[in-house]
Order: sequence, then C-alpha cells, then structure tokens
Amino acid sequence: MNPATNGPTQLSSARIRFALLALAMGGFGIGSSEFVSIGLLPNLAHDLLPALYAASPSNANAQAGWVISAYALGVVVGAPTIAALAARLPRKKLLLWLLVAFAVGTVASALAPTFGLVLLARFLTALPHGAYFGIASLVAASLMGPGNRGKGVAFVLSGLTIANVIGVPLITWLGQAHGWRVAYLVVAAIFVATFVAVAFLVPWQAGNPAATMRRELRAFTRLQVWLTLAIGAIGFGGFFAVYTYVAPIVTEITGLSSAAVPLVLVLVGIGMTIGNFVGGWGADRNLKRFMLIAFGVVLVGLAVLYFTAASVVGLLVSLLVISAACSALSPAIQTRLMDVAHDSQSIAAALNHSALNMANASGAFLGGLTIAAGFGYLSPIAVGVALCIAGIALSVLSFGIDRSRSRRRAATRAAAPREPIDTAPVAL
Repeated sequence: MNPATNGPTQLSSARIRFALLALAMGGFGIGSSEFVSIGLLPNLAHDLLPALYAASPSNANAQAGWVISAYALGVVVGAPTIAALAARLPRKKLLLWLLVAFAVGTVASALAPTFGLVLLARFLTALPHGAYFGIASLVAASLMGPGNRGKGVAFVLSGLTIANVIGVPLITWLGQAHGWRVAYLVVAAIFVATFVAVAFLVPWQAGNPAATMRRELRAFTRLQVWLTLAIGAIGFGGFFAVYTYVAPIVTEITGLSSAAVPLVLVLVGIGMTIGNFVGGWGADRNLKRFMLIAFGVVLVGLAVLYFTAASVVGLLVSLLVISAACSALSPAIQTRLMDVAHDSQSIAAALNHSALNMANASGAFLGGLTIAAGFGYLSPIAVGVALCIAGIALSVLSFGIDRSRSRRRAATRAAAPREPIDTAPVAL
C-alpha cells in the first residue's frame, strides 16, 4: 500500500505530475463518453429511430438528443448520492470502483439494441461522473497544496477539455466510419486504461473519517450553495443548447459537409482546453469578478453566433470564444461551491457536475423543443442567450448577498462593546 499523503510535501514533483495525469485520464474518458454522442447525433437518430428519421430528420435528431439528456440526468442523480454515501471511503479505492462502473456502463451502451435501452444505459453510465470529478478534484487539490485549489481542479478537468480536442473528434470520425457502437467500445477501452493508470500512479489517500451523510447533506441547507448550483445549472445551459446541436448547425446552417463536424469539434475542444486553464488561474485570483467577465464573454459570443452562423468564419470564431469562456467558468464554479459549502467538501466538489449536467440536460432539451416546434437550428442559440442572461443575474444576486453579509458582520463588530483599556501607571 502506498503511504498516505495529504499534500505535496510528502511526494516528489514527478510523482505528483504522474498522479495528476492519471486523474486527468479519467476526465479524458468521461469527456469522450459524454460528448461523442453530440457529433454522432444524426447517426444515432438514423440507426435507432429509422421510421421517424425517414419522416423527419430534424424531429429524429431532436429526439436523439434525449441520449445526451439521459446522461446528464444520470450525473445529476449520481453526483450527490455517491459523494454523500462514500465520503468516508479511501479516495483511491472509490475512484477505481467508479472507473469500473464507467467501463461496464459504456459497454452496455454499445450493445443495447433499442433506443430505450440506450437511454437507460447512458443514464446508468453517468451515475459515477460527478463523484469521480469531485473526488479526483479533492485528491488533486491535496496534491497541489494551499493556494492552488483552482489549478488542481483545472488539471483534473483538463482531461475533459483535451478529450474535446483529440478524443471526441477522433472517436466521432471512427463512429461515422464504423458505427456509433464502435465509438462507445473505444471509450470503454479508455476507462480500462485509466483504471490501470490510477491503480499504479495515484497515491493512497484516506477518506474523511468524520464525514457523515448528514454532514455532507448539510450543504443543501445553505442558500449560497443553491444559488451557485443554479448559476451552473442555468447559466451553463446556454453552451449546451448550442453544443448539442452543433452537428446540424454546421451542416444545415453553415452548409458544410458532415466531414467538417469533427474538425469543428476539435476547435471547440481547443477553446475548452484554453478556457479551463484560464479558469483555474482566474479562480485562484478574483473568483467573483472572473465569473462575471466569463459570463459576459459567453453572452457576446452567443449573440454573434446567432447572426453569423451561416458564415464559416463567424461559426468558427464564435464557437471558439463561447467554448473557451464556458470552460473557464467550470473550475471557477467548482471552487465557489467548495467555498460556500464549508465542511461538506465531498458533496460540494461533486455538485458542480450535477449543476453543469443539469445545464446539459436542460440546454439539450430546450434546444430540441425549439427545433421540433419548427423554429429551425438557430433557435437553440436564442435559448442559450436567455439562459446565459439568467446565469449572470443569479451571479450578481449571489455576490450581492455576500457583500450584504460582510457589511452586517462589519457593523456588528464595530458596534460591539470594547474592553476598557487599563491606564493605571505601572509600578517600577
């Protein structure tokens, strides 16, 4: 058994880097699993909903988007449940069991014969998603040490963003050439490789022996936790409303061939990778100001995309900006949750992914509704604008409450009676 570690001083810098890379591999597998369905949405619709696809490809694509929503809902359900139940378990052991669950669920997704069973398999596969990122973020933050929590979180999330540069486009191409089931089997192989890497490279870390379900669930009694969850769940939905339907936007609005979809996904992944590391830097400096700036950039990018999506340049530049700014928000929101949850750290670290996948589910669902209603493939962008504005409003409200509480505490301290100062002469 490896010696326990609670910080970077007990391990060499090389050992820390290898451990972080192993944790990031899990993020790579999860990112590939979650987002590869987006590029293969028309393939899923054609194969699993043939009658509907023959009658109306747009309606079939909208219904196939439920696959993405099912995964997102699995994250929402699994993240707080597993985090609260398993907070006392040794962290490395828990990570390994979560990776086993990912591999089994992804194989089931590849082998499921009907649309309904694929939905169920995607839901079950997603259950460990938030718990993995939450526990891996706590391990990474411990390895990085004080003052670098945002960077530790960003490093774990970098696997997810790099998946959008390499994994998702490559696996999307394989899925287009050999079938979407092959794509899922490749993702399952990534999880198996990650299991081996984590087993050999990540040091043993104890769970929290003082953690109880009651203490972890105490996070839900705090208003700022709910507001921060709402910021992620609603504000981030703007990105997913667009990203879910990026394949038909590329082919139907911009007029490019389906072969261009993986290339566009590469660009989105590059933006997400850049934004993730910028977000880790921003979260460690001025978190609140950084979140508002990032949301503002997302809003501008969505507005520009709505009016320029028919242009190749407008499409590419807008998607790059939107993906970078949204990805920068992820480590910032994660750090904010860890701040406002106080001693409920395990569930706080996982809840960020519940929030972001509520955004994924709602963005995909609302975007699909507007498409099915006949408003066209630009309509999800309008949905994204509305959700982003709501996220900005919630951020302003949350930060305003912080300022109000700080002023009240300062006023209370100022009004408190002070101890009298002894002015009697000192005998010499």
